[in-house]
Amino acid sequence: MALINPHINFNGNAEEAFNFYKSAFGGDFERIVRFKDIASAEKPISENEANKIMHIALPIGQNMLIGNDVPEILGKVNERENRSKISINAESREEADKLYHSLSAGGDIEVPIGDSPWNSYFGMFRDKFGIEWIIDFMPQITPEK
Repeated sequence: MALINPHINFNGNAEEAFNFYKSAFGGDFERIVRFKDIASAEKPISENEANKIMHIALPIGQNMLIGNDVPEILGKVNERENRSKISINAESREEADKLYHSLSAGGDIEVPIGDSPWNSYFGMFRDKFGIEWIIDFMPQITPEK
């Protein structure tokens, strides 16, 4: 089966955001590529952009959370636009609580985590970087290990 790997854009704070996500999920970055790493005589990179993230990937289970900084020449990302939400199916209520509270720190709560009408343990929020998340634990549907 195909895997879905969310890819999110940032306005120069991708590294900060991904360190925050790493603190919630654990693990190590699969790869970090900075704009200076792809610079060439044909495609020079400004000093202001050199250390920004061209590609960063954090393995989460069998998936990857991928991100980058948008180069200034392309304009700013509207961080309050209606982006898709990243949905996590937790393996337990405890994991759901840990991820919900870690990732929502400093963000805006949309739905406090708790029992839902559809018999799951569910919460929704926008993190401090503007990314929208859903955390869900449904006892009869747990991810395979």
